[in-house]
Amino acid sequence: MTDLLGVGARQRRTVAWLLGLTAGLMLTGVVAVGSGAVGIAPLTVAQVIGHHVAGWPGEVSWSPPQDAIVWQVRLPRVLLGMLVGAGLAVSGVALQAMVRNVLADPYLLGVNSGASSGAAAAILFGVGAGFGQYALPFSAFLGALAASLLVFLIARTGGRVTSIRLLLSGVAVGYALYATTSFLIFASGSAEGARSVMFWLLGSLGLARWDGPLAVVALVVVLTIGVLTVQGRRLDALAIGDETAHTLGVSPDRFRTGMLVVVALCVGVLVSASGSIGFVGLVVPHLARRIVGATHVRVVPVAALLGAILLVWADVIARVLLAPQEIPIGIITSLLGAPFLIVLIRRFHSSAA
Repeated sequence: MTDLLGVGARQRRTVAWLLGLTAGLMLTGVVAVGSGAVGIAPLTVAQVIGHHVAGWPGEVSWSPPQDAIVWQVRLPRVLLGMLVGAGLAVSGVALQAMVRNVLADPYLLGVNSGASSGAAAAILFGVGAGFGQYALPFSAFLGALAASLLVFLIARTGGRVTSIRLLLSGVAVGYALYATTSFLIFASGSAEGARSVMFWLLGSLGLARWDGPLAVVALVVVLTIGVLTVQGRRLDALAIGDETAHTLGVSPDRFRTGMLVVVALCVGVLVSASGSIGFVGLVVPHLARRIVGATHVRVVPVAALLGAILLVWADVIARVLLAPQEIPIGIITSLLGAPFLIVLIRRFHSSAA
């Protein structure tokens, strides 16, 4: 009876957090769309969005520039920030369970390094120019997929995919591809191209457009969240250990391989749309577990909402701190995430002592 009451209390707590975070995300979106070099009141933002989505209000009381800023420029950017933050967060949740390492994040796979190499090739040497405005995201996506495949092939040496092999393979491939990107920058001899690559490597939501990668990112992120939520029980078993997973009827190698494919595809799409944005996939899973516990059915949706809120606010800071100049969003997330990582390391040191 006590166990049932405990389960009910945890479920109510999770529902309360989900409702609160959802409301917080909606409020964050309205405030973020109105924030920038040109400030727009939240009521005006809501009216512009309502007018375009539902035709209400019918009477336009705002200026054409305000309409363009809200609908064409900032709303797609904020939506992309929500999707990228949610995707990176749930990918971090899955990776930390897969490799049983609380310091793991999506860049463990070397996917961002692969995407960076692809983007550098597109910016500096015109690779994928035939795809027009999609040349950069397409080249970055291909680089991310290639990196994921390489990590998987290396980790599968001997016919098994273990957590330590994934960890070491990701680190090795990441360093090799980072060196490749640096070589491409120096080989190009283009100072302007090098600056563009460096800005993209530090992350930016500037590619967000209604006719851009937004729809693809939304589809991939929603599918990833759905898959990870459905597979939450198996992630619980894998996080405990391979022996426990075997006991519960889960094949660790097969399941880890499937999750690797899901996470790699998700992160590849995200990096191709926004560049390299660090620490979200490391910090948010820890916050979600502290809020609702370690059960992945609850952690995944909470992490998605937290990641979305965190990245949108990081982008707001990046846009307004030195307005009208924009700071790469990766700098902001690193400044927010580094102190958290230091605290985490000190906690582990204290526990070990």
